[in-house]
Amino acid sequence: MDSQPAQDPRPLFGRALDQMGEQVAAVRPEELGARTPCAEYDVRALLGHVVAVLDKLARVGAGGDTRGLPDVVEGVPDSGWAAAFARARGAAERVWADDARLDGMVALPWATMPGRDVVDAYTHEFTAHSWDLAHATGRLAGLDPDLAERALRAFAAFAPPEERDERGRFGPVVPVSEDAGAYERLAAYLGRRP
Repeated sequence: MDSQPAQDPRPLFGRALDQMGEQVAAVRPEELGARTPCAEYDVRALLGHVVAVLDKLARVGAGGDTRGLPDVVEGVPDSGWAAAFARARGAAERVWADDARLDGMVALPWATMPGRDVVDAYTHEFTAHSWDLAHATGRLAGLDPDLAERALRAFAAFAPPEERDERGRFGPVVPVSEDAGAYERLAAYLGRRP
């Protein structure tokens, strides 16, 4: 029986990063102190987190250890977040451009998995954080609903509601109306209050 070739997660990852990059570039300095749906982050900290995640993704893709790397990058000038994101994105994409990295095993703090699954998982994290940033800054128009639908399916498999509580990375699912959009359903599934 022929097996189907594994799907390349990088085009979808690129779409998620394009969306995140647009949100990052739109942030104005006066918005940096605004609260986000991520309880522990204001806009500045969320920006620092997405840059830090890209730095970690580049490090693990190159076979390195992320211990010692911050969860939130600090010290970026108020007007420098788009450049910091672009730098970190470029580094991560250069590492993951090597096809061989997709099938190699990657050790993360929370799991060891093939590289293609790592890229896929982070695609969905950036999708969720795009909504977080858009919600905090009032720029929800234009978010790609296909990315949200894919992230919702992935998180449903990765973080089922029965395995979560208030102390975990994701809170209990928040009820939303049946006609809620893809991002509202994704946010609610992750325990955010859309």
